[in-house]
Amino acid sequence: MSPLPYDDRFPINRVLPETGVDRALLLDQLAAMASEEDAAWEAGGCSGTMYCGDHDHYEFMTEAFGRFGHVNILQRDMCPSATKMESEVIAMTLELLGANRLDPSESSNQPVGMLTTGGSGSIGHAMLAYREHARATRGIERPNVIKPETAHPAFDKACHLYGIEVKKVPVDPITTTVDPDVVAAAIDERTVAIIGSACNYGYGTVDPIEALGQVAIERGVGLHVDGCLGGFLLPFGRELGEPIPPFDLSVPGVTTMSADTHKYGYAFKGTSVLCFKDKALRNSQYFYLTDWSGGKYCSPGIEGSRSGGLLAATWASMMSLGHTGYLEYARAIFATARTMRASVERHPQLRIMGSPTFLFSFTSDEFDVYHVNDFLRLRGWRLNGQQYPNALHLAVTRPQTQPGVAERWDTDLADAVAYAVEHADETPQSSAVYGGVAGGMTGEADEFIRMMMAEMMDRQQDMPAPASPQQGA
Repeated sequence: MSPLPYDDRFPINRVLPETGVDRALLLDQLAAMASEEDAAWEAGGCSGTMYCGDHDHYEFMTEAFGRFGHVNILQRDMCPSATKMESEVIAMTLELLGANRLDPSESSNQPVGMLTTGGSGSIGHAMLAYREHARATRGIERPNVIKPETAHPAFDKACHLYGIEVKKVPVDPITTTVDPDVVAAAIDERTVAIIGSACNYGYGTVDPIEALGQVAIERGVGLHVDGCLGGFLLPFGRELGEPIPPFDLSVPGVTTMSADTHKYGYAFKGTSVLCFKDKALRNSQYFYLTDWSGGKYCSPGIEGSRSGGLLAATWASMMSLGHTGYLEYARAIFATARTMRASVERHPQLRIMGSPTFLFSFTSDEFDVYHVNDFLRLRGWRLNGQQYPNALHLAVTRPQTQPGVAERWDTDLADAVAYAVEHADETPQSSAVYGGVAGGMTGEADEFIRMMMAEMMDRQQDMPAPASPQQGA
């Protein structure tokens, strides 16, 4: 088994220390690791991941977190501030995502929300709500949802956990978005919801939400819009005049939408908002146990105890930036994305996938695009790999808006394309990790990949075996 990172510099701890380690020493170790690891993204070469990249903002949120990190916001009688902050985070998100444009005279328009632990949490709670609501109102015991192939794997994971069938439909290979007619044809009497992305993770493209909304209305099913990635950026893009189609709660037929505060909301990792157009749908996934010997129990979501630190930091982030702050960051991100996308478009060997927004993906019909990835990694770029077809994507964040980053991208990409042309007859190294299986996925390939992924996850979590005494341990 591989050694643990930093094992050549810091002690490896297999048991609790007999006496506590000096705090200053521990903080020195943390500072060393944090400083070195921050260098991996500070120069602007990392796709997504670090959406803010502003250490002053991080320090501000850290102070806000520290005021409430020890607090359990389950105990609202002891920390009523949690109700204020959580309600305001949800309300601000609802307003940003179009809830203020709903007709209040319609009884089904009672927009509400809930704070979750991230995109997977919001998607999971949405799927749970659709399952429970359909069971109570339609008597459906074996529900299904219709998922475009490009929608996030969190939907598959949630449906696996909650016993919901996932009916996947293909997307148009040119537009990389789903055809509403294909979605409509897949709906049956057990369908509880259909899914659209704004934007999808792979290509940065927005599904035709308005047309999907009409399908949802006509067939009497829900429509979840996954805005986990774009929910805190696309609204400002539309305000700036970017060619982004309608996608939010104001679109007829949309019933839920997720948006991650910990992405372009510039909060710490671990928070997301799930919005509901109808309060009854949200409340359907509340959990109650009234006859427990320990007392009456209820929970609005999967989590029980939650630290007030993340809530305070998220509230502080949104309040400190305000509408103007978010708008100006969006302006810089969309402008940088256009500049960096233009660098791709200058090379006839590369092809942009679909009509992207702030995230763009590109492939090649002349060579395996992972040759480009191999070269760019040597220049400090960390792009995300895709398959079927092999492609690379770059989610533009605030670190890329720094002076000189887009220019460096233009130069490095040109050199990478030249390298790919020169090595076109060879197999790129990174394709073995990120690329698709030649000829398409098979049962044997799937089993092998699962085995390798399991081993990778084991390495991330399991302690290496101690060295034998003969080795000097």
